[in-house]
Amino acid sequence: MTSLADLAELVRAPAALSVPGDLVAGAAAAGVLGPRTAGLAGASVLLYWAGMAANDWADRGLDAEERPERPIPSGRITPAAAAGVAAGLTAAGLGLAAAVGGRRAAAVALPLAATIWGYDLAAKNTAAGPAVMAACRGLDVLLGASPGRPVGALPAALTVAAHTWTVTALSRREVSGADAALPRRTLAGTALVALAATTLPRRATASPRPGAATASPRPGAATASPRPLAAEPSPRPLAGMVAAALPVGLAGWYVARYGGAQARVAADPTAGRVRAAVGAGITGLPSLQGALTARAGAGLVGALVALAAPLGGRLARKLSPT
Repeated sequence: MTSLADLAELVRAPAALSVPGDLVAGAAAAGVLGPRTAGLAGASVLLYWAGMAANDWADRGLDAEERPERPIPSGRITPAAAAGVAAGLTAAGLGLAAAVGGRRAAAVALPLAATIWGYDLAAKNTAAGPAVMAACRGLDVLLGASPGRPVGALPAALTVAAHTWTVTALSRREVSGADAALPRRTLAGTALVALAATTLPRRATASPRPGAATASPRPGAATASPRPLAAEPSPRPLAGMVAAALPVGLAGWYVARYGGAQARVAADPTAGRVRAAVGAGITGLPSLQGALTARAGAGLVGALVALAAPLGGRLARKLSPT
């Protein structure tokens, strides 16, 4: 009989900690961070788990040779059950997205689900694989921005997509190992991703439209005598310094965790080191998402998102995220 532990392994349950930060970063960039974000994040987690189950169903033949310990080849979960889990989670994720975010969210969730299944069933082992998986994560960020104007979250979406491209490119060498050139290229990409996370334009605050009508006193109405104008209070220096430093610090943490793992692959490109770097890329993603969220002006929320990185790393020691 299939156990909850088997299902958790099938869907890589702890790896889902890397998902909500996509939605938070997108919502923060679009200026719509709020209670609805949590519901959309839940929908995204369901779609992520669906993709993991579909991935193992599609790879069951290959896993029988390369990873016989996985749930399907080991006989702990039947292929039919895995396919049912993938389909059920997809339907639940789409339904929750529509219930929480209406048509606007559904308009992003549907192509996201289609891209996830397209990757698992067709694109994974082709040259387009990393780009398709990157598109999945980019759409995930835009799902968080769907209640507002998703165009405002495009830079954050492209940044997360670029990170995902590097992780996916490495993951294709988890079994065979890599040459030293691959981790050097992905490490250079990681450095550019971190730079982007700290230099994206900050979200602009609303201001009165030029030419907007303003109220004027009625003719003959009494007006107060003018008083000397006091200087505008400036933002607290310490708060401003923290707001500026937080995205940089979180991006540096991201580079230290994920970049350090890639540097170790470059020195010793064995399969074990590659798998460790892929795991670091998955569990370390929340620190990047936190940097993007903080850069958009939600510093405290960004710091909370980043805390999922060490938690994911601890859980990965018990259940592999790859």
